Amino acid sequence: MASDHDKKPNMVELNEHVTETTTAADTSALGHLANQEDHEVGKLASFRKYPWACAWSIYMVWIVLLVSFENQAAGNVIGIPEFRKDFGHQFTADDGTVSYVVDAQWQSAFQGAPVASAIVGALGCGQLADWLGRRLVVMICLAVTFAAVTMEFVATTNELFFGGKFLNGFVVGALASVTVTYIGEVAPLKLRGMLTCLTALSYTLGPLTVALIVNSTGVYTNRWAYRAVFCAQYGFAAIATAFVWFMPESPWWLASKDRQADALKALNSLGHRGYAGEQKLAQIMTTLQEVKRETEGATYLECFRKSNLRRTIISIMPLTIQSLSGITFAASYSTYYMQLAGFTTAMSFKLQIVQQVISLIGNVMSWYLVDRIGRRNLTFWGLFVLTIILFVMAGLAVVGTVPALKGAISMILIYCFWYNVTIGATAYTILCETSTSRLRVKTIAIGLALQNALNTMWSFVLPYLFNPDQLNLGGKLGFIFGALSIVCLVYLWFYQPETAGRTYEELDEMFANKVKARSFATHKTDAQAMGEAVKEKENM
Repeated sequence: MASDHDKKPNMVELNEHVTETTTAADTSALGHLANQEDHEVGKLASFRKYPWACAWSIYMVWIVLLVSFENQAAGNVIGIPEFRKDFGHQFTADDGTVSYVVDAQWQSAFQGAPVASAIVGALGCGQLADWLGRRLVVMICLAVTFAAVTMEFVATTNELFFGGKFLNGFVVGALASVTVTYIGEVAPLKLRGMLTCLTALSYTLGPLTVALIVNSTGVYTNRWAYRAVFCAQYGFAAIATAFVWFMPESPWWLASKDRQADALKALNSLGHRGYAGEQKLAQIMTTLQEVKRETEGATYLECFRKSNLRRTIISIMPLTIQSLSGITFAASYSTYYMQLAGFTTAMSFKLQIVQQVISLIGNVMSWYLVDRIGRRNLTFWGLFVLTIILFVMAGLAVVGTVPALKGAISMILIYCFWYNVTIGATAYTILCETSTSRLRVKTIAIGLALQNALNTMWSFVLPYLFNPDQLNLGGKLGFIFGALSIVCLVYLWFYQPETAGRTYEELDEMFANKVKARSFATHKTDAQAMGEAVKEKENM
């Protein structure tokens, strides 16, 4: 069949402009045919058919490592005694034990300010990525990150370290937004769930790398105890920079700018060759044309108009729920809490590695479950179990004995595993596939900005709730996050639709027709029906 396709007349050949004889009806028919064939290609066949689309998606996952590494580094270095000595002050506990503590306001600044700048970076990226393209934005971000990491590495004062973290926050926000957008635009349908879950894998690999470095150098009695962490960021950025020059631009962005010939070349680079490239371009053009009925432009305001408002809420809520369900505490304060619970510094670093390894295993499990169980079920029931874990952790913290506190630590480890199996992975899949095509990068930017806003709030609040020289709540924070999770469960039960296995054209149609959330999994769209009809006619 594929060989017959290559011989069809009026086809768009590689490196040629779209033929003028191609009518809107022809484009629509080709688009619906591509939509139907997307459903017929399995996971393994998609890997074989589109290896370069998968490869460039994985490249974006590598870039997300920069984001996750930077996010984790600030929290973990606070657990390094030498860092607290160089950037903090001496603290004498009630039992006479002398240690060093970084002032709560500086802890808040180190963690909160870069998250705040990430909000600006994400929102700015939403506009820049539509103006300049996904590829150029990545290049700009990589250039800035070298300067920011250098500031962090050479810092000997709180002010300079803060400046480096703050500058890198802009890069973190922008890269988090543009990478998820790019993966959502180039990933084959049957691999979209798994490849977007790989984004969450980066959010475990980055912290794991930090934990391994800290375990090796964290006990040093000089500045390399923590400088080694920031030095490693040069390596991640250098590898990303080496390949960015060969990165194809998103065909969706090129098509939205009426650059069909360039879009076809990009599709060819991603594995859509010959007639398959024309089919895919027709599908993109058809989807973009249909979306224009619901959007008057590609502005942030459009994300809150008509059916786009519902799509924006559904896209960003799982990411928001991540912040409300306690991941900031589990990810950034677990090492410090382990030390306060009685573990030695060396043992707390080893447990941090265990935490990241089981998080990674959890994410790998999500690759299969996100399509097998579905986005909705995995998100809801995952959060349900997380809520139970949070309350158990808080209860053990109330008991307060050494065995109980160590039990609370074990709950954090179980939490991190289950979080990455479920909402830690599904949130990114839902974020990139629920938003409409023309507004995808802006919707993703809004979601990440909102999450970063919540993380900023937690970054400033948690040191005062958690630190031993403040309210000293420790694991009792589980009561707060557990209560917030119950509210989030109510939302997910009533409003979260199932988007697994749906092309962007089908999702556009269902949202435009206001299909109820509970009906998404079984609803048959006109796009499916037309695709089946075109396919049947083609086979005659």
